[in-house]
Amino acid sequence: MKIMLTSVLLVLLNQLPARGVHELVLPVTGVGQVLYGISIPDDYNPKNPRPLVVALHPGGTRMRYYGSAYMQQVVAPGVSDLKPIIVAPDCPTQGWTDPAAERAVMALVEHAFANYAIDRRRVLVVGFSLGGRGTWFMASRHPDVFTAAIPMAAATGGEPIERLAAMPTYVIHSRDDQVVPFAPAERNARELQKMGREIKFDALFDLGHFEMVGYVDALRRGARWVADRWKN
Repeated sequence: MKIMLTSVLLVLLNQLPARGVHELVLPVTGVGQVLYGISIPDDYNPKNPRPLVVALHPGGTRMRYYGSAYMQQVVAPGVSDLKPIIVAPDCPTQGWTDPAAERAVMALVEHAFANYAIDRRRVLVVGFSLGGRGTWFMASRHPDVFTAAIPMAAATGGEPIERLAAMPTYVIHSRDDQVVPFAPAERNARELQKMGREIKFDALFDLGHFEMVGYVDALRRGARWVADRWKN
């Protein structure tokens, strides 16, 4: 009886969470234990594939499951119209453009693909500040995986401009950002538009760099814009 109960317990522990917000750990070769949050819609049904949203947190003081907190405060309310599955890792290094961070993100994406019903035509990467820079980076490095991007309050990270916005990209930036200058972000978007890229620039007002929650309404606009592009 004891052996049977232990076996049942192991099965339950290894089951993937069904619905709601969960904070989990994914072992990634060469990186270690990657903490991440995942949000699964209440009406999730494996027979109906969902969009996947990858949420990349900003910098600042790190805490355990920082990605999950960012997901719940900003990303989940901003992309709710998409009714997606959302994954939000903790960055394992100082920045999302580091090789180990890239491996962690892509391992988590593959984990989601393998274990949930994901519509691979609808995979969005979104991030704020440090995470916004990571959004530019991940989208430019993996255009075969991501089908839309929403960088917020972010510099591009130094990628060649010809590699940027290879998929629909909605850029959000405040004119009153005192950390990441507004003008270069706007100029970059205009250059990409001239190149024929599908990109939209949403300029905000009266929001400082650390007023991240103030971006939620703009993120809702961005999610609706992305959804319209996915229809096409």
